[in-house]
Formats: sequence, C-alpha cells, structure tokens
Amino acid sequence: MDNSLLIEASGIGVAFGGRAVLNDVGIAVPSGGIVTLIGPNGAGKTTLVRVMLGLQRPDRGKVARRPGLTVGYMPQSLEPNPSLPMTVGRFMAISVPRVHAEKGKRMAALDEVGAAHIHDSPLAGISGGELRRVMLARALLRNPDLLVLDEPAQGVDIGGQADLYRLIGRIRDDRGCGVLMVSHDLHLVMAATDHVICLNHHVCCAGHPETVSRDPAFITIFGERAAVNFAVYHHHHDHGHDADGKVVSLNEAAGGEGEHG
Repeated sequence: MDNSLLIEASGIGVAFGGRAVLNDVGIAVPSGGIVTLIGPNGAGKTTLVRVMLGLQRPDRGKVARRPGLTVGYMPQSLEPNPSLPMTVGRFMAISVPRVHAEKGKRMAALDEVGAAHIHDSPLAGISGGELRRVMLARALLRNPDLLVLDEPAQGVDIGGQADLYRLIGRIRDDRGCGVLMVSHDLHLVMAATDHVICLNHHVCCAGHPETVSRDPAFITIFGERAAVNFAVYHHHHDHGHDADGKVVSLNEAAGGEGEHG
C-alpha cells in the first residue's frame, strides 16, 4: 500500500442471499484527504464502510490499513431514549477507552465542534443539529488518523448542513486527519470534498467533484439538475448558521466555522 494512504480497499465483492451488493469496488483514503461516497439508497455505501472498518467480511477482495491506524466513527443515526437520564458527557464517555473519556478531553472535543455548552445537558433534550455535533465530538475523542462519517448531516436543515461540512473541513485542516464521508445528498457534500466516488453496487465514476458532476454515469443516476445544483452551492456567503441552522452573522457564527467554501 502507498505510504500516503491511510486505508485502501481493492476488488471488494459482497453478496447477500445471492444478490450482489458490491462488485469489484476499490477505494483509498489518503492522509489529510476528504473522500466522499455518494450514490442512491441501496447502492452499497454503508456495506462498503462496514467492510473497511472490519465489521463485514467481504466475499472477495482485501482491505489494507496503515499499521496502528486509529479510526473515529460517526454512525448514520442515533435515537436517544427519552426515558434514559443520560447527559451528553456521559454519552461521550460510553464505549470510549478511559484514557480518552476524561471530562477535560470530552469538553475539549465538544468545544472543537462548538458544543461545549451542552456537556451537562440531557442527551434526549438537545436539538438534531447539536446531536450531530456531539456524535462528531465523540468520534474525535480517540484522536483518530481517519474519521469515518456515515451521513454526517442527516436530519439537519440546509443551513446546518453547510456549517457541519465546513466544520468537518476545518477539523481536517487542523488535525491533518483523513476523512471518509458517506452521503446520498449531493448539493453541499460535493463542494466539501476532495475526491468523490459514485457508487451503485460498483464504482460508476470517481474523481474531483466537478469532474464527477459532469460524468455521464453521474448524470444517469442523479439527473441533469444535480450538476447544476453542485455549481449553485459552490459559493461564498456573507452569513453563517448556528447549530440548528438559524442565520447569524459571521461574527456570531465564529465558533470556528469561518466562511462557506
């Protein structure tokens, strides 16, 4: 495996009940790079991530990881049980090695994502945008070399999505980690990544977002409007958004996010 890569999968094939879910799929994430898997629902994106994390054994192919690779994982969804009296801080400490779960480290991770003020809040009582930030902070506790984010902006409105993707880019810049994102939403994620892989059981096309958006395979899956929407969202704003997506001035939004890219 190339020394610049954190993880590389090649020739991956997976079938369930005789039906091919992945067929000869390859993907690599370099150190400091943001790679995004896009594709329609049922395309095999989450299965591929499970294979790369070692949670699913492929029928064919192999996965190579940099020795000692540390991964921070943000799952696609979480439904807090309102009957459980669990705080944000307690949630972050669960299933994380004790050395990473100290309150100071939890507070630092929450502060990095702009959510330190809710450390002691009930998990079931925070907003959807705040919950996504908490889940991201929890993934950061391990000081990962690679962040794996499955639908990181799921359930967040368009303004909140913009902030989350901008925050992910800033984390990459500050930490130098690699990022593997999964999404079926195109507009903002396409402008927030370095390399796109369009998956529909096999790799339909891959490359720089602007190149992929013009690829006939991409247009066949997502339609002509997808490329137009990508261009529309690749722009700058004179405002920001808070954790719930409400419009605020850039100064108020400066909890670290800066300007839209």
